[in-house]
Amino acid sequence: MLFRDRRQAGGKLAETLRTRQREGALPDPLVLALPRGGVAVAREVAAALDAPLDVLVVRKIGAPSQEEFGVGAMAGDEVPLLDEDAMRHLRLSEAALAPVIERERAELRRREALYRQGRPAPDLRGRTVIVVDDGLATGSTARAALRFVRRQAPERVVLAAPVCSPEAAELMRAEADEVICLHRPAAFMAVGLWYENFDQLTDQDVLEALQAQL
Repeated sequence: MLFRDRRQAGGKLAETLRTRQREGALPDPLVLALPRGGVAVAREVAAALDAPLDVLVVRKIGAPSQEEFGVGAMAGDEVPLLDEDAMRHLRLSEAALAPVIERERAELRRREALYRQGRPAPDLRGRTVIVVDDGLATGSTARAALRFVRRQAPERVVLAAPVCSPEAAELMRAEADEVICLHRPAAFMAVGLWYENFDQLTDQDVLEALQAQL
């Protein structure tokens, strides 16, 4: 399965979620996108479910000398969720990560302020919260997002993505009430390989998607 772009992938994901909604599995839904890439997918989902759309900013924490090598993630003002195995493998201490965490925290707050434009964060209590991303590789950012959401006392937490590595999808079953992933290729490699067009989105793209739903 190869998706044309995030919009088409979001439409396909929305079809599955609409079926679950008709079955009564998604009462009072609220869609939270993981920006930036997840917003284009989530926009289609929110429209199909007639649900509010908002963002949940999560930042990956990369190793100091290998920024693309994720060793954790953070959401909101929560304590960073670190991968202990990766930390041991790289012989990293939390003290060594402090500058990286500080930088990512600052970027997280910048994006939250920009994307919300003064709007308060949504109240998740008692709702079905559907966390949407454009794909899951390791699942580290999704795990941080789901744990953050769970602490806000929703009624139900659903993770939805067009494509996931089988390992990440399995791990997320312990974090969400339901994991919906359209494609779980055994030879996963990277999220972008499963899209014909996987251009990076900008802050302006995120703002336009959110404003279209308001």
